Amino acid sequence: MPEARRHALVIGAGLAGAAACSALARRGWRVTLLDAADGPASGASSLPVGMLSPHVTRSPTPLSRLSALGVADTLAELRRLVPEGAGWQACEVDNLGHDPGRWPAALVRPSSLVRAWLNEAAALDALTCVWNARVHRLRVQNNSGLSSTALWEVWDDQGRPLAEAPVVIVAAALGSVGLLTGDAGLLEDDDLPLRPVQGQMSLAALEGTPLAERPQRNDGVFVPRYQDSGLPPRWPETIWTMGSTYERGLTHTDVSPQAHERNAQSLQAIQPAAAEHLRAALTQGRLLGWAQVRCASLDRLPMVGAAPDTAALRTLMASGQRPRVRLADVPRRPGLHLLSALGSRGITLAHWCAEQLAAQLAGEPSAAAPDLLEALDPARFALKHLRRQGGARQRPTAG
Repeated sequence: MPEARRHALVIGAGLAGAAACSALARRGWRVTLLDAADGPASGASSLPVGMLSPHVTRSPTPLSRLSALGVADTLAELRRLVPEGAGWQACEVDNLGHDPGRWPAALVRPSSLVRAWLNEAAALDALTCVWNARVHRLRVQNNSGLSSTALWEVWDDQGRPLAEAPVVIVAAALGSVGLLTGDAGLLEDDDLPLRPVQGQMSLAALEGTPLAERPQRNDGVFVPRYQDSGLPPRWPETIWTMGSTYERGLTHTDVSPQAHERNAQSLQAIQPAAAEHLRAALTQGRLLGWAQVRCASLDRLPMVGAAPDTAALRTLMASGQRPRVRLADVPRRPGLHLLSALGSRGITLAHWCAEQLAAQLAGEPSAAAPDLLEALDPARFALKHLRRQGGARQRPTAG
């Protein structure tokens, strides 16, 4: 892009969107951030405390490799931007079930990272935030979508224009589906197979001695003690937590006694005394809860990069000019990018994924393994879908 200071719109002010703002601002971009809430970290990133830890597997998988990279990257960002004890604290976690062992980890309040990234972008005079902006529609001024200089416009639910820029990054979690598919016509449903996963955390003020020496993980994570003066006023400063549940398909954010009981059942296998403590707190009205909806893809990997142009891809595959179409061959919609589907690994993956996307936009080479970047490519689902439609004529190939 020839502009002295390139401009991008970022839709979504959670971990993914804030990380994108920081990564672009440090590269000299101007960023306009839009979110429907009145401030950052209002959705899944409002989690009181989450776990930064590796995804341990017996043999490497894309998710375990991503996790290893993301843990190191996020820890570096925490040390760079957030004082320890003011939004995070280093710890160890005991894995009690799958691949048991003790692993280095950190307890993190996600909003501390979100605000640190946005503050950094603002300090670089690179960030404009538009709050209470209910983005309802994306539209490219050049209706063909083929011009590399076309401007993307975002409109609210009242039909009013909100902002425009040559580049738009959709980091709206599950809200990305409504912006890009259906009547929007930018992607087909099979291109963006995102699924809601509702999670509820159970928590309460810590009174007395913690019921474990360190966090314990099996089906969910038990945090015996977390202290943070930056927690919102509705939470005590020192808490214990259990969670969160993992309810596929649910889109509500209601805290329910049934989900508290599911956390108690999971905690029973971790620390029976703590499970009794949770149930007693629920009965006595001392138990608090947090519930939000996370967004996961069909293969549980994030979607990071340029959005596919499915119509152009279908034409390419039908032409027979490239009988073995690879991801690198997939036509893209100029200026339209995704940073979504971080699932329950947002703390771990947001910044590393944002860095990959920002590097792509800046034309920088990536040190990441090519097969790992391909595993995150948003075009992977469109290509697989059209290959299936084409049968043997379009056999899946590496890349």
